[in-house]
This record gives sequence, C-alpha cells and structure tokens, in this order.
Amino acid sequence: MSLDSVTQSVDEAVSGFFEPIAKWLGEVVFYAVPVGGTDLPLIVAWLVVAGLVFTGWFGFVQVRKFRLAVDVVRGKYDEKGSDGEVNHFQALTAAVSGTVGLGNIAGVAVAVSIGGPGATFWMILCGLLGMATKFVEVTLGVKYRQVHPDGTVSGGPMHYLPKGLADRFGANGLKLGKVLAVLASFMVLFFGLFGGNLFQVNQSYAQLVSVTGGEDGLMGSSSGALFFGILVAALVGIVLLGGIRSIANVTSRLVPAMAGIYIAACLIVILVNITDVPAAIGTIIEGAFNPEGVAGGVLGALIIGFKRAAFSNEAGLGSAPIAHSAVKTKHPASEGLVALLEPFIDTVVICTMTALTIVIANPASWAEAREGASIGGVTITSDAFGTVLPWFPYVLTVAVLLFALSTVLTWGYYGLKAWTYLFGRSKASEVTYKVVYTLIAITGSLLTLQTLIDMADAVLFMLAVINIIGLYLLAPVVKRELNSFQEFVRARNAGESTGDDEDQESVKTTV
Repeated sequence: MSLDSVTQSVDEAVSGFFEPIAKWLGEVVFYAVPVGGTDLPLIVAWLVVAGLVFTGWFGFVQVRKFRLAVDVVRGKYDEKGSDGEVNHFQALTAAVSGTVGLGNIAGVAVAVSIGGPGATFWMILCGLLGMATKFVEVTLGVKYRQVHPDGTVSGGPMHYLPKGLADRFGANGLKLGKVLAVLASFMVLFFGLFGGNLFQVNQSYAQLVSVTGGEDGLMGSSSGALFFGILVAALVGIVLLGGIRSIANVTSRLVPAMAGIYIAACLIVILVNITDVPAAIGTIIEGAFNPEGVAGGVLGALIIGFKRAAFSNEAGLGSAPIAHSAVKTKHPASEGLVALLEPFIDTVVICTMTALTIVIANPASWAEAREGASIGGVTITSDAFGTVLPWFPYVLTVAVLLFALSTVLTWGYYGLKAWTYLFGRSKASEVTYKVVYTLIAITGSLLTLQTLIDMADAVLFMLAVINIIGLYLLAPVVKRELNSFQEFVRARNAGESTGDDEDQESVKTTV
C-alpha cells in the first residue's frame, strides 16, 4: 500500500468520525444572525463589543499610551532583578508570531473579495479596538502568572481566571475559575495541535509545491511531503526543547525579518503605482460607506472587515497572554501596553498593506473572485505582487514558510503551557507533549484533516466567550495596575530629570 493511499484513508476516517461534531460545534460557536441583508456571527460581535467597552473603560488607552508602549518595548523602563524569562521586545515578537501568518496574506484577499475594498476600513477600525482588549488580557496574564522555582514562568487564562476570580470573589470565584481554567487549557491545547501546528505546516507545504512544479514537481511526491514534514518537525523540536527563551530568540529575529520582507514587497508595488494611491484610498473609504456589489451593503462590508480583523489578531481569545507572561517586569501593565502594539502590527499595518496592495494592483484574479469565481486568497495576493514583481511567488513562498514556522513555534509553547496545567510539569510530561507536537508537524505535510482544523477554529473562539467574561470581571484590577505603572513612570522620569540637572550643575562647577 502506497503512502498516498494510507494518508487518504486516514483523512477519510478522521473526517468521517469528527465531521458531525465539527459541524455542530461550528454552528454553535459561529452562530450568525441576519443583519441588514447579511449574516453577523455573534462571536465577532462579542469580540468587537469587548474592544469598544475596554476602549471606553480605559479612556482610549491605545491612543493615549501608544508612545509609552513603544518606550517600554525599547527597554526605557526596564528594572534589574525582575522575574521573567524574556525582555519586552522578545515577548512581543513571540506573541506576534502566533498571530501574523497566512491569514494576513490569504485571509485579507478573501475579505476584500467578498466585502469589497471598504472591508479594509472596518478591518483597521476593529484592529484599533482590539488593541484595548489585548492590553487588558495581557496585563492580567502578567499579574497572575506563576513563577516556578527554576525561574520559568507560566501564564495565560488558565492562571489569571482562577487566581483573579478568587481575589475578587473569594472561594466561589476560585471554584468557578478552576473550572474555566481547565476548559481554557483544553481549548488552547486543541487549537495548538491542529490549528497552530498541522494547518500551518499543511498550507506552507502546499505553497512550496505550487512554486516547485505542482504535484509533478520536485516536492509534489509523497517522499517530498514526508521530507518537508520531518524537516519542519526537527526545527520545531530543537527550538521547543529550549523553551520560551529559545523560541523568543528565534522569533525576535524571524518576525522582524518576515514582516520586513513582506512590507518591503508591498511598498514596492505601492511605489511603482504611487499615482494610484490617492484613488485607492478613496476607493477604500467610499467602499466602506457606499459599497457596490457587497451583500448587506455597508453592514456587509463592516461585518466582513471586523471578522477578518478578529480572526487575525486574536484579541480577546486568551492566547497572547501566555507568551507575554514570560516577560521580565515588576509591573504587569507595562507588558499590557506592549501587547496593545500587537493588533496594530498584525491588523493595522500588515493586513492593511496587503489590502492596499491588492486594491492598487487590481489583478484579474481579484476581479474574477468578486464576480463569484472560486479562487484562493493567496493566489490573489500573489497575483497582485506579480503585476510588478513576476518572481514574487518565490519570495512569497519564503514569507509563508517563515510565517508558518514562527506560528508553529509559538503555538507549540502555548500548547505546552496548557498541557502542563492539565497534566503537570514533570520532565516526562513535557517530553511527551513535545514528541506529540513534533509528530503532528510531520503529518501536517501529509494530511489535510480539514475537519479537525475547523473544530480547532471553533474551539479557540469558544475560549473567547469564557475569557472575555473574565476580563470584564477583572477590569478593575487592570485599572489599578495601569495607575501603579503610571506612577512608576512619573517617578522614573522625574528621577532622570533630577539626575540630568545635577549632572549639568556639576559640569558648570567644574568649568
């Protein structure tokens, strides 16, 4: 029996078993109500409303404290002797690597095809709102993290839900929090194995095959797929063994590199068509409030833009606090401010650059997709770049591979923290998880397991329901932490100012 027939049989068996469960779960989690001629998934509304509430609650923290957030990332307010494993920049890149990926390349193309250019405007708005939600959940992640005797750190909703609710509501809060923590751990683990791992490897392999001659090309055979899977698994396994420090060291180089490559390519297309930029921006704004050919009109474009942003930046889902919790800091709100940059980078910058490139280049495949043709999102993005850079599919392949690898690494860490919460932190337990994770990475190039991937998406967004309820209940804690950090910043700045004055006086005296 050939490898192809074996993998096909496994695919069919898994799909047959899980399909009814995946279908039911998807219908529940992504339940949509008709609004203005289109369907609004309630989970998207749940995430957007949270962004609105926290934006108001914290007085537009994403605008007022943006510069302070940048200063924190630069290390201006670092303190020696802080608990943690990585610096602010490394924590940010580790978390960004879990969100920036194929969704920014293919998902945006689908959004501007279904929702028109105007979906870009609403996508940006949702990304800006998500910054406030990310600030809240990451502040809680650091506040209630667990620092182990060996110096390693565990954090995320499985820690801040039970500890935070116990702080505010006593024994009853602790009981509820423990139940929610177990559910959150299971959801993170399930998505990590199949959405953050298998799907990323599968799609990156598909892109590699497409630029190496298709199924008849160099990588199109079963042996090519197996080789690719083993290579990715080996890289992931080696980095995972080093823990968050190793992952952060890789992602702190990988994320800026892959984002730089991608944004540079976008800028090349935009600069070559620089005279079309004002018209493209006008098309996006007009399409937001007066879309043509979009089901549901303005609401249709708005819903699609919000959906793309919510699915892209993961604000409110509880995943990012796991990576951010490992930061070296004595002030939880400092990392919350760093985290609000994450949706800005992911959605406001990278997703918008993709959308603007497609609108400006206006490839034929985009026009066909808007007329109802079934064309993959990555094809549209690739064609947009191809109008200026005919060789770009190869560069896009490199970008996709980098995006996928960084995502697999970060979700490997997220899954490990969920696994150890459920099954303990023993060496045997951690090794078992890492073996399972790397084996699934190998199968990612061989199997599609689309049903499991669909289930993983539903499970992750189900976590958002639990997580955001916790964020609402614990928002007063975040307010206190923000005030505490602001007092520290004022004291630090005042101290620096005084020190500068003394230095200047000393110089004058010497002269």
